[in-house]
Amino acid sequence: MKILTPNSIPEALRMLKDGSPDARPIAGATDLLVHWPDQRTSHAGPFVDLSRIDALRGHRWTEDELVLGALTTYWDIITDPRANDELPILPRAARTVGAVQIQTRGTWAGNIANASPAADGVPALMALDAEVETAGENDTARVPLDAFYLGYKQLNMQPGWIITAIHVPRRRCDFSSFIKVGTRNAQAITKVGAAVTHSDAGWRVVANSMAPTVRRCRALEDALDRGISIASPDALIPLLEQDLAPIDDIRSTAAYRMNVLARVLFHELAPVCPFIGTTSGRNAP
Repeated sequence: MKILTPNSIPEALRMLKDGSPDARPIAGATDLLVHWPDQRTSHAGPFVDLSRIDALRGHRWTEDELVLGALTTYWDIITDPRANDELPILPRAARTVGAVQIQTRGTWAGNIANASPAADGVPALMALDAEVETAGENDTARVPLDAFYLGYKQLNMQPGWIITAIHVPRRRCDFSSFIKVGTRNAQAITKVGAAVTHSDAGWRVVANSMAPTVRRCRALEDALDRGISIASPDALIPLLEQDLAPIDDIRSTAAYRMNVLARVLFHELAPVCPFIGTTSGRNAP
């Protein structure tokens, strides 16, 4: 196992280029040993440890956004009073990721880059319209998080690039909810999950463990924005099916996942949407 330890972003990018195609960046490395039986035999290249790069550390607040450096941990946000006040869905999600030891080392950027369909940090960020900042040797890019996944474990990012920051708009939400259904509240992979927000940008409903990637439920968002009547949890399912495709696996069946998601969303939305649970909203065309 070979680990390289750059001290700057340009040095890290050179190391990734020199070690390509097998070089891989790591930050908190909380997922490294989870996959170690496979990594040990299949991964021949070096790991490029980004943890010494000061330019990637910390998070900051600007007038318009919260900027999470690529090394910002879950614990950094859990313990930030402003995050708990302005963007409470982020610390709520962070508290479900592993134990405290994982929360103090795992990073938001690593959760994005790992690209697990069951990621817990990604839905909360996506529900806030976060953007991912990436960098290569000669250029940078910003991509909306809801466009960052091209398929299972496939990122909308150039080979040899790294995530340098996550940009979260400082947009006040009058409603936000984070839902995790699993065997435990933490230290367990999500069976069914969702993040829901409402702001002046409209409704955002994001599901995890329900498709090959974390995914927005755009048909449901549109129905909520238009005030379409949704009389029961079962009425949510056709809307969810337009964007989601759960599978059967060792943790749950596809049918279980879809039914549970419909019911927990209905439970969360009914108290704040007068057209949920009644027939008083608009009828779907």
